[in-house]
Parts: sequence; C-alpha cells; structure tokens
Amino acid sequence: MKSTWQSKGVKIAIDICMTIFLVLSFVRWEGTLTFHAIVGTGCALFFTAHVCIHWKWIKSVTKSCFAGKLKKALRWKYIINMFLLIIWVTSIITGILAIGFYVGGVEWMHVFSRIHGVSARIGLGLVIIHIVQHWVQIKSYFIIKRKTA
Repeated sequence: MKSTWQSKGVKIAIDICMTIFLVLSFVRWEGTLTFHAIVGTGCALFFTAHVCIHWKWIKSVTKSCFAGKLKKALRWKYIINMFLLIIWVTSIITGILAIGFYVGGVEWMHVFSRIHGVSARIGLGLVIIHIVQHWVQIKSYFIIKRKTA
C-alpha cells in the first residue's frame, strides 16, 4: 500500500507547484530580490519533496544503470535526471550563498550569483527535456479512463 506521499494526487500537486514556483522564480521584479528568494525557496522545497517521493526509483535505476541492465531509452532519461539533480542542487546552494550573509563578501556574492544564474538556466532547459521525456506519463495523470458498458 502506498503512503499518502506516494499517491498520484500528491505527486501531481507537488509537480504543478514546483513548476509554478520555477516559472515565477524567473520573473524579474524591479528593486527587490525578496520575491525571487521566497519563490526560489518554495521551488527548492517542492524539488526536495519531488526527489524524496521518487527516491526508491532513483536508487533502483542507479543500481541497474551501474550493473549495465538499463535499456537505452531509460538510460537517457536517467542521465538527464541525474544531470538535472546535480544542476538544481548547484542552483539551490549557490542561490543561498549568493545572499552574502553566508560568504562574507561582495566579491563572493557576485561569483555565486553568476553560477546560480547559469545553473538555473541550464536547469530550466533540462526541465523542458525532462517534461518531454515524461510527456506520456504526464498526460496519463490527467486522462480520465472511462468504463465501457
């Protein structure tokens, strides 16, 4: 039996919220980074929940990948997913470090801010690829199966 966190509805809600927060994090607001920081934090939390929900799959496919048992199509999905994981973790960490309070200097804030911006844009591209790779599964979440009489 699946836990509440494993239910299809919760997965869909988390993915939708994560996507909305991701899109909002790219919106430019004049004069303040507060909105970006709040939305980015929300996106990071939803991303973390997404990874936690899929952790069994990640572990299982990682074992299969290193054992050479993955089919080519799934191997590509796995590679994109792992690269996406690395890029988003990088974006989250550098986003936090770009605040400046943690690194103690404007020059380091600038470095982390640049890395954060680049990794976020790469991550957005990978999210688009990820969505295309999983499009059939995503569509299946929203298709209501009708019973035939």
